[in-house]
Amino acid sequence: MVESAALIDSFLETMLAERGAAQKTRQAYRADLEDFARWCAPESVAVVPAMRVHAYFAALGRAGLAARTQARRLSALKQFARFLLQMGVREDDFTAGQATPRYQAGLPHPLSEAEVQKLLEKGTRGHADVRRDLLARVALELLYTTGLRISELLTLPAQAVRHKGGMLPIRGKGGRERLVPFSHAAREAAEALIAYDSVLDSPWLFPGRNPQKPLTRQGFDKILHACALQAGIDPQRVSPHVLRHSFATHLLNRGADLRALQMLLGHADITTTQIYTQVMTERLKETVRQYHPLGRGG
Repeated sequence: MVESAALIDSFLETMLAERGAAQKTRQAYRADLEDFARWCAPESVAVVPAMRVHAYFAALGRAGLAARTQARRLSALKQFARFLLQMGVREDDFTAGQATPRYQAGLPHPLSEAEVQKLLEKGTRGHADVRRDLLARVALELLYTTGLRISELLTLPAQAVRHKGGMLPIRGKGGRERLVPFSHAAREAAEALIAYDSVLDSPWLFPGRNPQKPLTRQGFDKILHACALQAGIDPQRVSPHVLRHSFATHLLNRGADLRALQMLLGHADITTTQIYTQVMTERLKETVRQYHPLGRGG
């Protein structure tokens, strides 16, 4: 009988080889799968019946584990079960009958379009030096007009903004690549920053203190904090993640297609993108509750 540990190792190796899964992602999957394997011991996951999956999640519920965490563990088990099927280790999906725990997803709180405009106009002026103004302008233009993750932004090569066709080549999570359109204003701002930084001879659009390395997340957070203060917006409400949410929400508000948004954001699964439909639904409900004479009953 194949031991659970060997099967988990094989699954994680496949995640790395086929999907380029990051180390932290693999560590999270390992922790979830090993917890299930320990619970099933001495039975191997190769033969454990589906009823054991139901019993496992019932036990997690009794132990008070958050529904969100249970849902994450089930997602890991489902992918593992598909792997066991593909490898011929099992002939059944032992997770098929397990319902996903229901939980209220955290809703993003985007800035309004007017606030973003204010951030772009006022938050990119009056810093301590000219370079800081240039850097702030490029960063904010790119974050809001492309919806990049902060890790994607800070690791942009300087040459990326010179890609033909007005598209920005991005290497996202798991090494997945995509092309994202970006504005003429963002390109102009980036070219100005590159010209200013030419003496640094850095390969990065946002060089760090050591020009051969990109700017750190901590260094960027200080810049964004200063931008928010310059614009008169509470810095606690401004972050790279908020700007990414603002990008997505404003596009949907103006009629963008959910599938197109998935491609722009670099989501591997459309279900991740669907949180934005929930945001819009909640906003519509709140509008009715606030303004309709009979809305409080809804």
